[in-house]
This record gives sequence, C-alpha cells and structure tokens, in this order.
Amino acid sequence: MASYNRVILMGNLTRDPELQYLPSGTAVARIGLAVNRVYNDRQSGERKEEVCFVDLDAFGRTAEVINEYCQKGSPLLVEGRLRFQSWETDDGQRRSKHSVLVDRFQFVGGRQDGDGGGAYDQAAPAPAAAAPEFSGEQGPPATTDDDIPF
Repeated sequence: MASYNRVILMGNLTRDPELQYLPSGTAVARIGLAVNRVYNDRQSGERKEEVCFVDLDAFGRTAEVINEYCQKGSPLLVEGRLRFQSWETDDGQRRSKHSVLVDRFQFVGGRQDGDGGGAYDQAAPAPAAAAPEFSGEQGPPATTDDDIPF
C-alpha cells in the first residue's frame, strides 16, 4: 500500500531558531511555529481562535538561512514531512512526539527593516539582505514561473 507524508504550514515563529551543528558539521535548527485558526462557534455565535503549536527541524543550509533571517514572531511558510520520535527519560518513562522535518520554506510578508518586500524573481539577483524561497537538500529544486505550464 502506498503512503504519502507531506505537510504544508504557515504561521509565526514562537521563539528564535536554535541553531546547532552535528559532529559531521551539518547545521540543525529547531524552530517552534504557531498556526492559528479563527472560527465562529455555532452554539454561541462567538468568534473563537485556536492555536496549534508545531515543532520544526531544519537541516543544512535550510537551517542556516532560517536562523539568519527569522526571529520570534516572523511569519513563515514551510513544507515538509511528519516525523515521529520516541525516547526514554532518565527515570524510565517513555516519551514521544511528532515534529515536521522541513524540506522547503518561504518567507512570508515584507522585510523586518521596513525596506519593502514582495515577490522574489529568481532571474534577477537578490539583494544581500533579501532572502528568497529556499529549497533544502532534501526537497526538489525550486521552480520559476517559466517552469509552470499554465
């Protein structure tokens, strides 16, 4: 039976990225993302909001770019896959959690320094402070508008 494991989320960082390096030299960034849902309660008619907090892990150049350009509160669109982790604590209790392994991401909104923002054209060179969509080592290469058949 075939399986498909793909997640797309857009939200705001709940904390600054935590960048570390593995003994192999590979960068790892641990990120928290808050994804909000606003809805109207059917019984009371009251407008309500629920928040889902998701742990993200990014590796390699993806981790380094997120660490460089993002901070707590930054909006971010991520694409990746669910990963299940389980471990045993020092006192013998079994713990587990799901997290998202980031394959690709895109910055959302304008630049934080107030100097514009907007779409990134891959044909034109990006200014040093502007960060384009970035595809990590695990994801497929980025496409341009010319690659889309419609």
